[in-house]
Amino acid sequence: MKRVVITGLGCISPLGNSVDAMWSGLLDGHCAIDFIQSIDTADLPVKVGAEVKDFRPEDYGLDRAMIRHNDRYALYALAAATQAMRDSGLEVGKDVDSSRLGCAIGSGVGGIQTFCREHSSLLAEGARGVSPLFIPEMIANIASGNVAILFHAEGPNLPVVTACATGTHSIGEAYRMIREGRADAMITGGTEAALCPIAIAGFANSKALTTSEDPNAASLPFDSRRKGFVIGEGSGIMILEDYEIARRRGAHIYAEVCGYGNSCDAYHYTAPRADAKSATNCIKWALEEAGYKEGEKLYINAHGTGTPLNDKAETLAIKQALGETAARQAVISSTKSMMGHMLGATGAVELVICAKTLQDGKVAPTIHLDSPDPDCDLDYTPHTARDFAAGLTISNSFGFGGQNACVALRKI
Repeated sequence: MKRVVITGLGCISPLGNSVDAMWSGLLDGHCAIDFIQSIDTADLPVKVGAEVKDFRPEDYGLDRAMIRHNDRYALYALAAATQAMRDSGLEVGKDVDSSRLGCAIGSGVGGIQTFCREHSSLLAEGARGVSPLFIPEMIANIASGNVAILFHAEGPNLPVVTACATGTHSIGEAYRMIREGRADAMITGGTEAALCPIAIAGFANSKALTTSEDPNAASLPFDSRRKGFVIGEGSGIMILEDYEIARRRGAHIYAEVCGYGNSCDAYHYTAPRADAKSATNCIKWALEEAGYKEGEKLYINAHGTGTPLNDKAETLAIKQALGETAARQAVISSTKSMMGHMLGATGAVELVICAKTLQDGKVAPTIHLDSPDPDCDLDYTPHTARDFAAGLTISNSFGFGGQNACVALRKI
């Protein structure tokens, strides 16, 4: 089995359109949740969200045709992938053959903004009003496909769709591709742009979203006042490489990907299992593969959505996976308290955060944790960032359909 390392990071997020901007905002405890500006929310039950701001796709070298012919979710991925490839310094044809470079970039709902726009055209103008590019702009694999075209990645291409676990599963599957020798490098992560009326209405009507109109009391992971998540958007992309290739070319290495867990609750289409059995297994499998030993300095980026059932179940899963003593020694936070829930992108962005945690020895906080739920009684790093020299991190992601994902990173 090959060793797999991270050599490049890219991010488009509500806290900023670069990894450094996002990371700085997180450590400052800045809340990027605000009243939604990009659409009219007058007739919607939800008024707040975590929007990407000041995004200009041309800043990332994307030409007019590419900008015009891609849904916003794909543009986020193209921009974040461009950042990550530049950061890695990986040169196709020199450092890696195009047939050995792959993509695994997933999305939970794909081009839903395109779907909304073209459906309106259909109602207004009939079939003739629907764009011939409707399907290729809308489908959930097109971000991965277009990133592959941009960087001549002719190797494995695996766009994962597992709801809110998408980004984490994508990186886990990319890790396996390299580990098993099927690719030498992978452009991987998640992307989402679902801040549109039909998505907001659907999530709200399923009782998943908070209806709070106070941006500072909306996303409340592990707090007794929590009533649902805040929808966000963005993209997180990583460049994964075979360790020996990265070492030979002198690449900067952020961390080693060393463990991956994947399980299903097989229980309910939206609610987690109360006993957290499958989520527990997912975390345990990732930690076992990573060679975790009790007493290691462990940071956990929690799924931590701020929904009543999820936070309680995740707390139980962490305790069952690590054991009560080790669970209480782990340092945990939910960065969704600042950036909301980016759906299919969230796990990938949170693994970027894990890589930065290992590199800088700092843990981003869970802000607004003023009234901890007694059932959520672990160390969730309330209010302010702290110094913590983690040697190992994991990121948890759990999605509709009972999808569970956990990826472990180790300092190298």
